[in-house]
Amino acid sequence: MSAGDLIVQRHEGLYCPAGDFYIDPWRPVDRAVITHAHADHARTGHGHYLAHTKAQGVMRSRLGAINLQPLEYGEPVIHNGVRISLHPAGHVLGSSQVRLEYGGQVWVASGDYKVAPDATCEPFEPVRCDTFITESTFGLPIYRWQDDKEVFAQINAWWAANAAAGKASVLCCYSFGKAQRILSGIDPSIGAIITHAAVEPLNRAYREAGVALPETRTVSEVKDAADFKTCLVLCPPSATGTPWIKRFEPYSDAFASGWMLLRGARRRGGYDRGFVLSDHADWPGLHSAIAATQASRVIVTHGSVPVMVRYLQEQGLQAGSFQTEYGDENLEEKQELARTESAQGATDLIVESKT
Repeated sequence: MSAGDLIVQRHEGLYCPAGDFYIDPWRPVDRAVITHAHADHARTGHGHYLAHTKAQGVMRSRLGAINLQPLEYGEPVIHNGVRISLHPAGHVLGSSQVRLEYGGQVWVASGDYKVAPDATCEPFEPVRCDTFITESTFGLPIYRWQDDKEVFAQINAWWAANAAAGKASVLCCYSFGKAQRILSGIDPSIGAIITHAAVEPLNRAYREAGVALPETRTVSEVKDAADFKTCLVLCPPSATGTPWIKRFEPYSDAFASGWMLLRGARRRGGYDRGFVLSDHADWPGLHSAIAATQASRVIVTHGSVPVMVRYLQEQGLQAGSFQTEYGDENLEEKQELARTESAQGATDLIVESKT
């Protein structure tokens, strides 16, 4: 990094020296701009949070009583002379790219993003800049996604076949973002949709933000046991190893993730099916997004960093990297389950495990 950079890497996270604030810091700081509410990007302990208006419901439910300043897309704020604005990232509800303008420079920090359409959040908006900070979670040429309609058709067909055989369909997915995206695309006429206690509060946050989702129920709200034989169950992956899942036997299980493109990942997870559905940009999506910014300099964060940096350099761009603590999906799931147990005093999960 060079003197005068708008964003630099520090022990606490990505820091804007001119503005004296951080973007998605992983250690407590006085002022934080948050791109989205996933656990590796939005953490507790900061003195002041700035995030998109639609992210605040999830952030408050996850982080508790925080000093949060909501901001609409494209609405500028000036802090210590730095002009800050948020722009859609297309990742999850309220996800944002952070645009900084100061001293004739424009930088954009993308957080996590995808360019595929998603009914549950605003679409990715390319923002012209001099320097673009990009993720690279799926930054390898092998990662190329199918159209969402094809994936949802596969899920519906799998669910319908299981229902016809009198088996529940247990679809493992991350509770924030992925579960709601699946809900937006499936056919609710096939059967009841049952969600884990870690998923349902996030469904409520989406609905409160104006996102249309089909009816979902928790286990305790199911009145007819026959519904278990034809239902679709959405739950975090770790729920499959708990007594909670046994009530759905017999069932077929599956995992929805971009990692399911790799056969070995599905085999190691022991799932009957794998559906390739990601909330991150694939290889073509990453490069179309980068090109649309018209940035001459690109800084790569979490994911396949060396491959992405080398490829961008071969394309004639000035490319480098930041070492960050993003991309920990295990952290996301652990915090989901911890929040569920804390919020309910573990009583709901204990009662359900005994039924």
